[in-house]
Amino acid sequence: MTRVVQRITQPQAEQHLIATGVAPLMARLLATRGVTEASQLSANLSHLLPPNTLTNNTAMAKLLADAIAANKKLLVIGDYDADGATATAVAVKGLRAFGAIVDFLVPNRFEYGYGLTPEIVALAATQNPDVIITVDNGIASVDGVAAANALGIQVLVTDHHLPGQETPQAACIINPNQHGCTFASKNLAGVGVMFYGLLALRAELRERGAYVNKAEPNLTELLDLVALGTVADLVKLDDNNRILVEQGLRRIRAGACSQGILALLRVSGRQASATNAQDLGFYVGPRLNAAGRLDDMRLGIQCLLAETELEATKIAQQLHELNAQRRNIEADMQDSANISLDDLDVANQFSISMYQTDWHQGVIGILASRIKERYHRPVIAFADAGAGLLKGSGRSIAGLHLRDALDLLSKHQPDLIAKFGGHAMAAGLTIKQVDFERFNLGFELVVKSLITEADLESILEVDGSLSSGDMTFSIAQTLETQVWGQGFAPPLFYDEFEVVNQRVLAEKHLKLSLKSMSNKDTKGVPAIIDAIYFNHADFFGSHIQAAYQLQTNSYNGSQKVQLNIRYIVR
Repeated sequence: MTRVVQRITQPQAEQHLIATGVAPLMARLLATRGVTEASQLSANLSHLLPPNTLTNNTAMAKLLADAIAANKKLLVIGDYDADGATATAVAVKGLRAFGAIVDFLVPNRFEYGYGLTPEIVALAATQNPDVIITVDNGIASVDGVAAANALGIQVLVTDHHLPGQETPQAACIINPNQHGCTFASKNLAGVGVMFYGLLALRAELRERGAYVNKAEPNLTELLDLVALGTVADLVKLDDNNRILVEQGLRRIRAGACSQGILALLRVSGRQASATNAQDLGFYVGPRLNAAGRLDDMRLGIQCLLAETELEATKIAQQLHELNAQRRNIEADMQDSANISLDDLDVANQFSISMYQTDWHQGVIGILASRIKERYHRPVIAFADAGAGLLKGSGRSIAGLHLRDALDLLSKHQPDLIAKFGGHAMAAGLTIKQVDFERFNLGFELVVKSLITEADLESILEVDGSLSSGDMTFSIAQTLETQVWGQGFAPPLFYDEFEVVNQRVLAEKHLKLSLKSMSNKDTKGVPAIIDAIYFNHADFFGSHIQAAYQLQTNSYNGSQKVQLNIRYIVR
């Protein structure tokens, strides 16, 4: 059951924004999302939170500067998702620009799993690094850091994940979410943390006089990668992150970005000049992620590091084909999951835990997300990891902090979960195959103790009605170019319409012509507008109440505005 709720208006903030020159519609949308001052809309890099306010960042910069001065060999250890890939690329590009000797290593999820494990340290040691730098991982790598220390390899951790009870004994850690960090934003992605590390390093080298006789590296050239990783990792787009994403998008639109991102946009059928945050999240990110899900994320990182259009295009095409494979695998897994769900009494459960022997390790996270969206319950999907183990990937709802729930379960049953980690909304874990049913029961009890039945009701937040005068191509363009995303949701309007016409496209999408029941044009005639309801082929009656997004539709040289329907109240 989904309940449609209108966002609470903020008249005072709205009027203040209008008084500073913000258009009324945009002022209404921004005010309901916590924007109270026009200064929050500035994308000027000078408004970023200062790098020296990220705890330990100055100390990290000194260690990196010393390592570069001593010609030490640096090795970046990344992660196999889009955030980890972009963070690795930012680290490699940035450190090389500062004159560092640096290479990278990314664990294959099927062989080594996540993070700086002792096994990855042993593999890294074959390259004889002096320093290991983790990106988008490391805060939970107690054993891995200990193994590196034992080999005389210095470890510098850059991460954004939540720490456990024990912190690794690294030489330095920068992580806005580590205990005692006073950084004003806790929402940096892994790539954002690495970028902040480079900003501090440049300041340290500047202070040491490194740029008296030569130009400084231009770190803004990395912002396209920062934007991609930030959007793809679904971190909250607070004021600071929106600056990073907006600046990255500007570089992409101008074509002043990595050849890899341009190539990924091309194979996705998107135009770089019109790229928005949703394009990064729905088209570029999944293709980059496909490498880590089905193959090896080294391929994705090589795409981001490619220096020529030819090289980038060749790799991007491989990633595009991997993504197509991923979609086919996901569709098969979804079909089998639906059959299993038919046997469950989901309505009387607070959580869903699922496992099938033929599910793919790299796709269970997407499967969990799809099931969570459908049933609005915390979901953990498991796949066979060999050696009698199951790898699980979970997605949660707003009322439940997933990592904390797993932590509580591990305290109740210390021998149940071999390892786990993650965020409020997503987490990963490993259990024994024989313990699946015990986990299923235990997780259900923990979730039931933490949330109520009211939390299981899906809430769809909308922005109220949209006047026909605002249903224009130019306003749709303005809305599309604004940075929206996690924690700063794209506008979703809600109105009643008469269905003038409806037909099915490609056997699965419903194309409609709608007449607004509440809004009329300047002549007093109800406005008629085109609409599309993707992945829905059933016809509706003569009247509907719909939640929709306003979007541009360019086809065969014609530019129109249309409604992208997201939900219909029957």
